[in-house]
Amino acid sequence: MEVRLAESKDIEQLIKMRWDNTIEFDENKKDESYDEFAEECRRFLEDAIRNNQWFIWVADDQGTLASHIYIELVHKVPRPGRITRPFAYMTNVYTIPEYRNAGVGSRVLKNVNTWVKDKKYEFIIVWPSDEAVNYYKKNDYVHCTEPLEYFPS
Repeated sequence: MEVRLAESKDIEQLIKMRWDNTIEFDENKKDESYDEFAEECRRFLEDAIRNNQWFIWVADDQGTLASHIYIELVHKVPRPGRITRPFAYMTNVYTIPEYRNAGVGSRVLKNVNTWVKDKKYEFIIVWPSDEAVNYYKKNDYVHCTEPLEYFPS
C-alpha cells in the first residue's frame, strides 16, 4: 500500500468515494443526481490538483484507492516579529468499508502529520464527527474548544 498525493488519474475514484461517503452517512442524498454531482466534483478536483489548492492524500492499494484525506492550506496575514506559516484545514477523511479497522486511515493520517511537520505548517485543524473523535485522539490529536461561527441569513 502506497500513501501519496492524488493525481489526475485518481479523479474518478475520488468522485465515487465522495459520493459513497456522503450516502453512507446521509441516505437522504441517495436520490440526488450522481451525474450532476460527478460533473461538479470533477471540476473541483481537476482545479484542486492542477493548482495545488488542495493536497489530497490517498492510500493506493495497487490501483484501488482505499482511503483519503483532503488538506487545504489557510494562509495567515503576516505579523511583525515572527515568520507567518499557514495552517492546514483537514476535511473529507474517508476509508472505504473493506479497508476499515486495518490501520489504513491512520497510516494516511500519520503521513499527513509528517508532511505538515516537515513543511513547518503551524497546525492542523479538523472538525470530526462524534464517531471519529477516538480515531483522531489515538493519532495524537487533542480536543479543543469550539470556534465561534457566524451564519449569514
